[in-house]
Amino acid sequence: MPLAAPDIDFLKRLIAERSGNVISSNQDYLLESRLTPVARAAGLDDIQALVAELRRRPGSQLPERIAEAMTINETSFFRDMAPFEALKKSVLPALIQKRSASRSLNLWCGASSSGQEPYSIAMILREFNELSSWNVKILATDLSDEMVKRTQDGIYSQFEINRGLPAQELVRNFERAGTQWRARPELRNLIEARRMNLTSAWPFMSQYDVVFLRNVLIYFDQASKERILSRIHKVLRPDGYLFLGGGETLITLNVPFLREPIGKTVCFRPVAT
Repeated sequence: MPLAAPDIDFLKRLIAERSGNVISSNQDYLLESRLTPVARAAGLDDIQALVAELRRRPGSQLPERIAEAMTINETSFFRDMAPFEALKKSVLPALIQKRSASRSLNLWCGASSSGQEPYSIAMILREFNELSSWNVKILATDLSDEMVKRTQDGIYSQFEINRGLPAQELVRNFERAGTQWRARPELRNLIEARRMNLTSAWPFMSQYDVVFLRNVLIYFDQASKERILSRIHKVLRPDGYLFLGGGETLITLNVPFLREPIGKTVCFRPVAT
């Protein structure tokens, strides 16, 4: 039986409150396809029963599971190559020169899904021999515990490997794990993966030289976008770099960043407030 309109609205409000993910009317069909497994895993017959349980026990773990289930986890290695080329050819050389005294680099991948983006960055970092003696760390965060675990494990199927990973990088940075591939320890050691909800209160965070928050803000309303970007401004170093998705812009947002072209892409640089 199709979900009633009040139940659809209830679920969409819950998802927005828990994750900031705004489900549009033309995405309503996703509620059934993605939440039916959540209902079954909770021992419930269908989504109607899931909604009834949510109304009866709002303090359960179900809201978090629902928010995670509705998160889009589309990713691949070196997705939209231009930002990675900019990182390699322009951003990292500039930062290596600027950070020569502290010999430290911090990078953050927000909403990193199953980890292909932070691992792509880690592979680029390993190409800079001078960084081998530096303190270099990549923080990878995601709303989903499952995605965080996948990033920590660094294990990918052949299908995932085939999506964007060049053969030379596979040979250099991965090893066989049965029918799958696992990132070598020297790559995994660069990455710290942890759960984080961008729309909730943030834990204490370091200052970052580079932030990747790509193809994420498109799912949030304007107020949430401005709140998240204002928080990023506080944890991004004054001379740092913010990379967003190719289709994302800050034109309509009141946030302290300036657009800066680099190669075939653009980044955003913080301005003083």
